[in-house]
Amino acid sequence: MKTALSALELRRASTLEDALAIMRTEHRVPIAGATDLYVGLNFGTLRARRFLDIWPLDELRAISVEQDRLVLGALVTYSAMIASPEVRERLPMLIEAARQVGGPQIQNRGTVGGNIANGSPAGDSLPVLAAVDAVVVLRSVDAERRIPMTAFYTGYRATVMRADELIVAVEIPRVAGTQWFRKVGTRAAQAISKVVIAAVRSPSPRIAVGSVAPTVVRLNATERALASGASLDDAMTALRGEVLPIDDLRSTAEYRKRVTENLVRRFWSETA
Repeated sequence: MKTALSALELRRASTLEDALAIMRTEHRVPIAGATDLYVGLNFGTLRARRFLDIWPLDELRAISVEQDRLVLGALVTYSAMIASPEVRERLPMLIEAARQVGGPQIQNRGTVGGNIANGSPAGDSLPVLAAVDAVVVLRSVDAERRIPMTAFYTGYRATVMRADELIVAVEIPRVAGTQWFRKVGTRAAQAISKVVIAAVRSPSPRIAVGSVAPTVVRLNATERALASGASLDDAMTALRGEVLPIDDLRSTAEYRKRVTENLVRRFWSETA
C-alpha cells in the first residue's frame, strides 16, 4: 500500500565529511529531529522528496566554551540546552525558550540547528539568538562561513545558505546585562508563538521579536531610542515602524502590535 512517505528517498550519513560530500553532489534536504519537517510532510506543504539523515552525527552535539564564546553544535537538542551548565551560566533565556518548545518528546528531538534552518518567524530560539548577536556557522566540503544571525534570513523561511552547506554550529559571544524572555501563545506551553521576545538590558539594549514579520526582527530603532534616554512613548513610536505582523489563524496583526509594545514596556520596567 502506498502512503505519503512512499515517494520519499532517504540517505543516512555516518560522519560529517560523508554528509558534506553527499550535500555537494546530491543537494538533499537535511533531516535530524524532524519535528518541523514531519509537519510539512503531513500537511503536504513540503515539496522536497530527497533527504539526508544527519541525526547520527555525534560531532554536532557538543556544547562548549571556546575563546569566551558559547558554542552549540547544530544537533544540540532543547533537552541538552536545558541540562547544560554552560548554557545556564551564559544564556539562561535560551533555557527559558527551550522549556517552552513543545513537550518532552519535542524537546528530546528538536535541535537548535533545525530551528534555525526551518526559519519560521515563530521559532522560539531565534529571537534569543538574534538578540545576543549569535553567529551561524555553515560548512561545505571545501569552506566554512560565519553569518551573523541578524543577516542569516533574506525573507520568509529563506536564508543565505547554499545548497551544499550544512549548519554545523551556532556561536554566542558573552552576554553582558540582564536577560529577559517572554512567549505569548494560546497556552503557556506547547503552542506556536503569537509573539515571542528576547531582550538584554545593558547600556546598549538589544531586543529581538518573533511572529511579527516575515523573519525574526531585531528592533534597532527601538534599541537606539531606549539607549539615548528617550521616553518609552517615543521608543514605542520607533517600534511601530519596525514590526509588520499579519492576520492569520493564530492572531491578528493589531493584537501582535499591541502585545509587542506591551512586552517591550514590561522588559524595560522589570529590568530597570
